[in-house]
Amino acid sequence: MRIALYQPDIPQNTGTILRLAACLGVAVDIIEPAGFQLGDARFRRALMDYAQHLDMTRHDSWDAFLEARGGARLVLATTGAAGSLYEASFEAADILLLGRESAGVPEAVHQRADLRVTIPMASGARSLNVAVAAAMALGEALRQTGGFGQSRPDTQ
Repeated sequence: MRIALYQPDIPQNTGTILRLAACLGVAVDIIEPAGFQLGDARFRRALMDYAQHLDMTRHDSWDAFLEARGGARLVLATTGAAGSLYEASFEAADILLLGRESAGVPEAVHQRADLRVTIPMASGARSLNVAVAAAMALGEALRQTGGFGQSRPDTQ
């Protein structure tokens, strides 16, 4: 299981997602350009001291990410999906793709996704914070694939 962030634009949310990934032993792909420098103080504050536990790869572009992803299935979390996150069937090798907080992903990226899922919300609610959405989607995917509770190398 991996998380991919498409051109993230809020450093605090990105740092929070990376901390989540580090704590759960999930690798992260950052698809550039980001809307901030990865050395941003807000980013570092949200990530705290979890960087040493993080498996992160930066990709210069969407095309570079697609080349590196191999045959893994791309699962896009989007408000534009018809199917619920909780009705989807996840696979252990999935890549969970999350878009920019300000704009999601462009239509061309949306179309490349193998599966699109949405998080059911109350009527009238527009969207969740991307870090909250990442936690919910990753939690459900790991629950389904038995990915919780695996020992990290530094705790064995």
